[in-house]
Amino acid sequence: MDNVLSKAERTRQFIIETTAGIFNTKGYAGTSLSDLTEATHLTKGSIYGNFENKEDVALSVFDYNLSKIRKTIAQRMQKAVSYQEKLMVYAQVYHSFSGASFPTGGCPILNTAVEADDTNTLLKAKAAKAVTDWKKDIGNLIAAGMEAGEFKADIDVDRIAYSIIALIEGGIMIAKITGHSSNLDKILITVEQVILQLKV
Repeated sequence: MDNVLSKAERTRQFIIETTAGIFNTKGYAGTSLSDLTEATHLTKGSIYGNFENKEDVALSVFDYNLSKIRKTIAQRMQKAVSYQEKLMVYAQVYHSFSGASFPTGGCPILNTAVEADDTNTLLKAKAAKAVTDWKKDIGNLIAAGMEAGEFKADIDVDRIAYSIIALIEGGIMIAKITGHSSNLDKILITVEQVILQLKV
């Protein structure tokens, strides 16, 4: 029985990993069942034997894509010494949003938020929670930096955290829509300046 469950979990993970780039590039509405069967070489029955429906696959794929980014951020932060350096990791990671460490198709938060805004409440909720969690993570770093005396004591933590996220996500959107990654580079310089201004 354990072997059957283990095989089912492996199949489920295979489906998620194989279709992650498709959903993140084409979106939920643009991804068809035939896209999934063609990519995985599995039957419709095999896919829906592991997931309730296409939406269930999309939700799992979002989690998978987001976890890839979070893992990269966590690995880089472990090497950072100061809180400023830890915050700078966000600018560094998102600078290479089209690189190998980033999910195929770009930022899943941006992609999902834009598509699911008025069409899919579950995916919208996933994207919203991702932004809220991200804001909390940045806020915790800023608060810790303030407590350590590294940052100024009068920082509006929520404002700065949301501003960093807005600059990064907006920068990715502008880079994608204009086809020029240099536009993101310019915006990430502003992110770095915002972080530098936090220092005492």
